Amino acid sequence: MANRVKIIQLSEADRVELERRVASKSLPAKDVERARIVLLAADGLPAWEIAQRVGCSEPTVIKWRKAYQWRGVHGLEDAARSGRPRLHEPEKRFEVWWKTQVAPPEELGISHWSSRLMAREVGVDHATVARWWEEWGLKPWLLRTCKRSTDPLFEAKLRDIVGLYLQPPEKAIVLCVDEKGQTQALDRTQPMLPVRPGLPAGRTHDYVRHGTTTLFAALEVATGKVIHECMPRHRNGEFLTFLKKVAKAYPRVRLDIVVDNYSTHKHANVEKWLACHPRIVLHFTPTSGSWLNLVETFFAIITKRSIERGSFASVKDLIATIDRFISGWNERCEPFVWTKDADEILAHINGQRTYATVH
Repeated sequence: MANRVKIIQLSEADRVELERRVASKSLPAKDVERARIVLLAADGLPAWEIAQRVGCSEPTVIKWRKAYQWRGVHGLEDAARSGRPRLHEPEKRFEVWWKTQVAPPEELGISHWSSRLMAREVGVDHATVARWWEEWGLKPWLLRTCKRSTDPLFEAKLRDIVGLYLQPPEKAIVLCVDEKGQTQALDRTQPMLPVRPGLPAGRTHDYVRHGTTTLFAALEVATGKVIHECMPRHRNGEFLTFLKKVAKAYPRVRLDIVVDNYSTHKHANVEKWLACHPRIVLHFTPTSGSWLNLVETFFAIITKRSIERGSFASVKDLIATIDRFISGWNERCEPFVWTKDADEILAHINGQRTYATVH
């Protein structure tokens, strides 16, 4: 016997909402299915035909059709489950919450809590402790390091450099210069294992050192282009040699160059040369403020994408790889865009702090 057709009356607002759910690319499939069932029922289709079109059973169609009739759109949501009752009193939860945020007793000889040690301390299961920590966002195994700048001119230097990024001087080129010292030519004892479905690329832990090089780089902020040179060391002589190369690459134009407080950059030989070339101005980052130098971002990129996974039989091989990477980089580079002004940065770091998270 054929099912009796039950036509659902939809309000305009409900129809718009259900059609939105059906068209959504991000909603769970179950929500899309329930919305389709109600829309088809509103069009007068019988349960068996709705089940065929949607790809579910007739009881499912009947269930969600009734759910909508009883509670509207809200009836299409999963009912809250009662779950099992709490096994621990609120006092026990508070004890874990509080003890996690204070140093463990000295007699334990530990610097921070683990879930098992905390469970033993308060008398609950370690999985319960882990679940509570996740619920509260407590992660005692993480350590955030803090470094305060002691530079008395921190704010002035910050505003100077950020000003260069956001509003560079007219007819001037802003460059970020630094050196990546002690870049090692490491030769892995076995070839890299390529990536495979379900498996990441692999490499051996052991390696052979074949020496080091220092990568000098000048990043043009407006374009992302990089000028570089690899040298055996990074003394004031090498830095001055690289500065001359940069000056030659940008003739007859003012250069505002961001560098860090490394003593090599302030050597008397460098200052003497700069005095003879007034179009070149060095802007020093604050002490412990090298994060203001955008070339550090480039160093992180070349390390991740080229050097870190490489295997180099010699320093010459390493330098050739660096040359190839930067050549390709300059062909596809884009401007490095600084987005925050000095006031936003000062408010964010709240007392001249820089952070890193250690696992």
